[in-house]
Amino acid sequence: MNEQHLHVPLINNIVHCSDFSPGSHTAFIHALKAALVTQSKLSILHVPDEKPTDWTEFPEVRKTLLQWKLIPKDSPRSAVPRLGIEVSKVIAQRRDPVKSVLSWLESHPTDLLVLATQQDKGRLLWFRRSVARPVSRKSRLMTLMIPTGLKGFVSEKDGTVSVKHIVIPIASDPDPQLAIQTAARVVYRLNCPSGRFTVLHVGQADQTPTVSLPTVPGWKWIQKSVEGHVTETILKTVKEEEADLLVMATAGRRGFLDALRGSHTEQILSKVTCPLLTIPAGGWMASLLQAEST
Repeated sequence: MNEQHLHVPLINNIVHCSDFSPGSHTAFIHALKAALVTQSKLSILHVPDEKPTDWTEFPEVRKTLLQWKLIPKDSPRSAVPRLGIEVSKVIAQRRDPVKSVLSWLESHPTDLLVLATQQDKGRLLWFRRSVARPVSRKSRLMTLMIPTGLKGFVSEKDGTVSVKHIVIPIASDPDPQLAIQTAARVVYRLNCPSGRFTVLHVGQADQTPTVSLPTVPGWKWIQKSVEGHVTETILKTVKEEEADLLVMATAGRRGFLDALRGSHTEQILSKVTCPLLTIPAGGWMASLLQAEST
């Protein structure tokens, strides 16, 4: 991957899953910012509970854009597409949130999924319900997860981005280059002027995978190899170095849910102190990134 590849857009469709909670609103802020910087279509998907859903409960897109000073006051709906994005709001028909999301993803092209997660005694509340393997296997999507209670790296007040340090854990499998290329693209697309990437290998130094580190203006790469427990070492590094984002590749043979059940990813997500971006190997986005490196 060279600097020229950073200019090639890979994201065209973003899906944000919302339950209208404060945590979901933070995830919405990140999804909207992602749509703006990638000039993408944003679909906001809500799964209703027992009470009827009022369309006014959906996140207010124009109000947020006005607050970010991207559109003037009293702008019509047509002002939103003029920014290069398209926003749709959808009420799912199924009551099960996981099945509803998976059903939507099966019939709508999606490059990035953005959602809030709850950290509760090491469990992901959103993933408690069981889902058939044939369905979950088809949902190998790049996913940005914002743990509830965290502000993330996009300001709700004005839409500005604050990303100065990204931690990238790597292993020989899945392909470590996926997370590295994704992290480089993130800071380029978000126009982050300077910072550092920490490429972290947990294990013996002589077993560290060989990787190619792309040139990103204003950013430097730091490679570390630390022996210890994988999950604990990653969490410790993120916390001690005050990372703004954690970027990880997940096993390609697993689907969206399988990659988050009983894995290092789930254990990390239950305690991590910053947003987490995962890139499943074997998925659509992974195939595009791998094509760049050849």
